[in-house]
Amino acid sequence: MQKLFKTFDFSQLYSPDFKEDSVREVLILPILQQLGWQQPQIIRSKSLQNPFVKLNSKKHAIKQIPDYLFKVEDSYAWVLDAKAPTEIILNGDNVQQVYSYSMHPEVRTKFFALCNGKEFVLYRVDEEKPLLFFPLSEIEHYWEHLSTYLSPTSFQSGKTFSYTAVKKAQSKATFDYLAQPLLQEQPVMKQAAKRHFGVHGYFTKQSWNVVQEYIKQFSQPNDLVLDSFGGSGVTAIEALMTGRRAIHIDINPMSVFLVDALLAPVKTTELKAAFEKIKVKFEHKTPQGLEALAELGISYPKGIKLPKGSDVQTIEQLFSEKQLVQLAFLKHLILKEKDKNIRKSLLLAFSSTLTKFNRTYHNSNSRGENAGDCAAFRYYRYRIAPNEIDLDLLNTFETKFKKVIAAKKEIEHAINEQTLQNAQIVKGTATDLRFIKNETVDYIYTDPPYGKKIPYLDLSTMWNGWLDLKVTAQDFEQEAIEGGDHQKSKDKYNELMVQSIQEMYRVLKFDRWMSFVFAHKDPEFWHLIIETAEKCGFEYAGAVPQKNGQTSFKKRQHPFTVLSGQLIINFKKVRKPKFIMKAALGMNIGEIVLQTVEGLIAKENGATLEQINDELIIKGLELGFLDLLKKEYSDLTPFLLDTFDYNETTELFTIRKNTKFKTHVDVHLRIRYYLISFLRRMELEQKVPTFDEIIYQIIPLLKNGTTPENQTVLGVLEDIAERVGNNAWRLKKNGQLGLFGV
Repeated sequence: MQKLFKTFDFSQLYSPDFKEDSVREVLILPILQQLGWQQPQIIRSKSLQNPFVKLNSKKHAIKQIPDYLFKVEDSYAWVLDAKAPTEIILNGDNVQQVYSYSMHPEVRTKFFALCNGKEFVLYRVDEEKPLLFFPLSEIEHYWEHLSTYLSPTSFQSGKTFSYTAVKKAQSKATFDYLAQPLLQEQPVMKQAAKRHFGVHGYFTKQSWNVVQEYIKQFSQPNDLVLDSFGGSGVTAIEALMTGRRAIHIDINPMSVFLVDALLAPVKTTELKAAFEKIKVKFEHKTPQGLEALAELGISYPKGIKLPKGSDVQTIEQLFSEKQLVQLAFLKHLILKEKDKNIRKSLLLAFSSTLTKFNRTYHNSNSRGENAGDCAAFRYYRYRIAPNEIDLDLLNTFETKFKKVIAAKKEIEHAINEQTLQNAQIVKGTATDLRFIKNETVDYIYTDPPYGKKIPYLDLSTMWNGWLDLKVTAQDFEQEAIEGGDHQKSKDKYNELMVQSIQEMYRVLKFDRWMSFVFAHKDPEFWHLIIETAEKCGFEYAGAVPQKNGQTSFKKRQHPFTVLSGQLIINFKKVRKPKFIMKAALGMNIGEIVLQTVEGLIAKENGATLEQINDELIIKGLELGFLDLLKKEYSDLTPFLLDTFDYNETTELFTIRKNTKFKTHVDVHLRIRYYLISFLRRMELEQKVPTFDEIIYQIIPLLKNGTTPENQTVLGVLEDIAERVGNNAWRLKKNGQLGLFGV
């Protein structure tokens, strides 16, 4: 850029004649022009009513008038106030004044700035320290940063990528990472891959085919794929299966063991021979009783405490004497195997056997004695089964062994001694990825813990104890959960998630993607993820609802505290990210929630908790009210149960019998709300709908009260959109529309 003020003599700032109006006309105007702002994007001296000011115990309508508001599409992007050169702009009343403009219900910007001619300062509304502060005479040195934050192209409302219908093959040379569209919701095929289904239980598992599709969509063969909350290892394994390199990280040593053991290359003939040898020895030499076991010098986990809430206090109490003796002896025979990979593979089958061969195993009567769950997976606690089952250990072990064999046969064509050089399986924390160099990862797909849903380390105590895997106090300290035995606070969980996202940003290459799987009822956590990712430099690129397979027992047991399904939030790391704007909504958050829920129920003839949650989270992201949602609705369940009927069989919320829709928002405002949401989504999917298509989508959402005529919809449409051709429509651009009449 050319020097902005090359002809301006900055000594004029010290003249008593150079005042606030001169700062605006002589200095601020060229900055705005160079940034690319034009009329009608620049709103000058808008009058804002402040309803909160009291004098002598009486409310007074005080008008606030910011110098500049900047509008992109339907929302305000930032606010700027000019001050005289004698004014302080880095702290004090002036900063508080402009902050109040940015937080006003009619404005709600993410950034605010002040300029006194001598200096320029830029703030985010949620941070105390300024993002930028520099002498105006040196603006060219700060221009790249200033432009990144404040140019019209730096802002977005919601996602900016279309969904794909047909994936086209692309060569490495022509593959455009940033041009990849979002995937639509994928079918769940959990049981179709032997490498994941049946080998070993875990607390949560992503569907392998969903993960694989995401890996293929956003990366190329030989790219490096990272999962820093690796869990059961689906991401790493599917990356390797598709010719990528992989890094699997998890704080839980059980997770690391499972992935490492499954990937350990073996000759199946040798593995089967080792199994048969162990089987013969077990059948003929199993000691009878704990004393006989001790005489052979064979031990088992003793004195290792279980988490609070368990039915018993230590690991050994989870097993009968017979179970302890047989398990200890079987493990002893496995550990005598000399080949490391054969030993790992057999231990994998042993660990999977533990899942059933204990006193907490709850079988499913309808599916026979070999079908069921360990209480740690079913109830998320160590609960002794009311009817304990005496399974045959060797039969159970052989069943699990066959699953391991099938899994290894399935992966051996893609994962072997040579390709394993492309894998790193690491026990570590997502908050510290220092072993990964800056900007070396091509794609991140990760499924982090959801607050206090599952205390992974606590629940892994039985397996880690039997496998001699050490869990340290530091591991518990670094585990990103809320609650658990160590009673971690929400703030601590938030802090660890922030550190994790910061590290993921650091190691990811520019112009690459991160897919962040999340499922939580509290909008505060969603807001944390989005805000943190954006502060780090990620650009939000869209959220997609995704089912995760069969409804869990926990969901069936607690339908209102557990979500089935999740959202996959997609981000991209670009050098000039766009920021999500906060829309000035024109109605309070309660009306928005009720309007959204009733509209969804009307459209779908009833809606599940998951559908409602997804709709509000995505709309909160795209229309910029997620920050308000987190303040007012940390849990929607009480509101939903109090407002709507719920059918336990269909799991649907519906409008209560013999009652009307409750939202009484002006019909034009309701139409505007749905039109903007629909047209924005169509635009981002690169579609231009016809009027008939718009009517088809909008009318079902407006069933509360008298259904508006098409002419009424057309009137609102003409106000916020423009024709494309004879009968298609798209949203007006460059600040031409005001959301909800603001």
